[in-house]
Amino acid sequence: MSDTITTDTVSETTSHGVLLSDAASAKVASLLEQEGRDDLRLRLAVQPGGCSGLIYQLYFDERLLDGDATAEFDGVEVVVDKMSVPYLDGATIDFEDTIQKQGFTIDNPNAQGSCACGDSFH
Repeated sequence: MSDTITTDTVSETTSHGVLLSDAASAKVASLLEQEGRDDLRLRLAVQPGGCSGLIYQLYFDERLLDGDATAEFDGVEVVVDKMSVPYLDGATIDFEDTIQKQGFTIDNPNAQGSCACGDSFH
């Protein structure tokens, strides 16, 4: 009589500390509806570049990569790659729609400084 041990492999999804405001969530949902796509995620990443050393990348992505951290806000999935998670913990993605400015903004408490254009940080 032999004992057989079975182990199931479970793909563990980690979460991240990025928040999506209600206004941003509504705008993303609206954009996805306009595109007629329900297979896209909002991806936020940090990459080297810009005048202060790091720049934000915010775009739609249909892929889910190994090590990605995800969180869902009112049906909108926000994905952050494992290398960017430490730089973005506690950051908030918002959407402004005023006469002066329209677009997504990122408020990141981890940024120690930024350039005048506001697109890069360190």
